[in-house]
Amino acid sequence: MLTSLVYESEHEIFRDSVKKFMATEVAPYHEQWEEGGQVDRGLWRKAGEQGFLAPTVPEEYGGVGVDFRYNAILDEECARSGFTGLGWNLHSDVAVPYIVRLGTDAQKKKYLPACVSGDIVTAIAMTEPSSGSDLQGIKTTAVRNGDCFYINGSKTFITNGQHADVVIVVAKTDSGAGAGGISLFLVEASTAGFTKGRNLKKIGLKAQDTSELYFQDVCVPAASLLGEEGKGFTYLMEELPQERLCASILAVHSAQNILEKTVDYVSERTAFGKPISSFQNTQFKLAEMDAELTSVGAFLDRCLALHLNRKLDRVTAAKLKLLTTDLQGKIMDECLQLHGGYGYMWEYPVARAWADARIQRIYGGTNEIMKVIISRALLKL
Repeated sequence: MLTSLVYESEHEIFRDSVKKFMATEVAPYHEQWEEGGQVDRGLWRKAGEQGFLAPTVPEEYGGVGVDFRYNAILDEECARSGFTGLGWNLHSDVAVPYIVRLGTDAQKKKYLPACVSGDIVTAIAMTEPSSGSDLQGIKTTAVRNGDCFYINGSKTFITNGQHADVVIVVAKTDSGAGAGGISLFLVEASTAGFTKGRNLKKIGLKAQDTSELYFQDVCVPAASLLGEEGKGFTYLMEELPQERLCASILAVHSAQNILEKTVDYVSERTAFGKPISSFQNTQFKLAEMDAELTSVGAFLDRCLALHLNRKLDRVTAAKLKLLTTDLQGKIMDECLQLHGGYGYMWEYPVARAWADARIQRIYGGTNEIMKVIISRALLKL
């Protein structure tokens, strides 16, 4: 069991409430949500009533104003329960913080209370069909005409895309300015010209709605600009360390959960007349995974502490995401192998976790991009 030095007694009380909520409000329904491709929308409001959505939002805007440790606990418990399709982390850890940090007072008053209550679900639309990790290569445009910006383009792989009421759209306001021509916009789902495409069918995260989004002459008022025009790329880069920290939290705690389940499985399952756990290969595999998980768990704890003090830089966050998600993939594969044929059956948690884990090395910037960030800093390129 991983231990952390950053939590105190009140955090563990909060953790217990999250566990109880998962057991009563999520566990009985998650399988049907996987089959349907999205969770029940009412779950968001129930989570909001418990203070589980965007807990870092300041009290003046309807939140409870706690620190990021509460977000981390929610991420940990979602990972440890195997309920990876809820979409809360994208809402609370990624999208809403942009509004908190960059929004005008009017934008905050309009959106944040409903983000906390679950009446508004958020998404962030970065990725496009022709550009993944290359944010400077986006083609969606936002052209100003008077007091209105006209947005045209398309996005794909958008988490919370079906449920989203407000989407942070990344668009080019100056196509000739490179990174300096990117801006962010708050676009409401009801806006004319904004349509949601199909709910995408994925290898894993099957209960998580993931969509294509289309913008055809979508007119949004200039007041919908989030932050300053032309600074969108800078804002994205500044917020990515937190997103990568969250991916790492999910990676480590999901891997820990499956390792524990695998220990139980090999202790009970027999082959050649004795428990699988009695074979040296099994023992060595488990020992290696436990040691590696302990190591990256300590690094994760350190990075969480740095983030609480606003000192987690992009290079350290890139190292963390690279190490944790690579290890997650390794552990899921090894644990599935130790389950034998049963590990390939969907009703076994290891099968779901193995499928869910694969995206971790892709979103939030691919792990190849993490290596680019690290190597450029190392070589001072």
